[in-house]
Amino acid sequence: MKSKYFMSKSQKKTTTQLNQEDKQKNIDAQELSNENEQTESLDDLKAKIAELEGAVLYAKAETENFRKRSIDEMDKARKYAIENFASEILLVKDSFDAALMVDESSLENYKEGIELTSKQLTSVFEKLNIQEVNPKGEIFDPNFHEAMTMVESDQDANTIISVMQKGYTLNDRVLRPALVTVAKEKN
Repeated sequence: MKSKYFMSKSQKKTTTQLNQEDKQKNIDAQELSNENEQTESLDDLKAKIAELEGAVLYAKAETENFRKRSIDEMDKARKYAIENFASEILLVKDSFDAALMVDESSLENYKEGIELTSKQLTSVFEKLNIQEVNPKGEIFDPNFHEAMTMVESDQDANTIISVMQKGYTLNDRVLRPALVTVAKEKN
């Protein structure tokens, strides 16, 4: 008696063919699924590329706008850098104009007016951090002083004897060196 678990050759062949067909169908279905996934993945990548291209163009435009704004701000800073100084110095000019409009005044009145105007100008200098360099009695420093003459003196060599013209600094930077006479050793 044959067991029910035994198959004939034709049954085996048919079963094998069915198994191979099923395997082929599974392979075909998997390949189709892979193609669909790749198509979706490719579409996703194309969308991501388009998004990144937009971001790059946006960043490029922002950079260009920033550059243009910076150039405009620098131009304005150059044009109006002395605006504060100009508005302060106009006050001094107004004082001189007022002094010139006086019809009857004495030499003493003019002197007082000039002293007040000088104080006003000194006040403007202080506001703008312009410092006077008056180095009489100091040691000569070529960074702040310009020697006009050297004379023999009882003072130490390289000591400033007199100041012909005061110097000025702006924020510790020399605007104009002081013109000075410097002592040299006696022979």
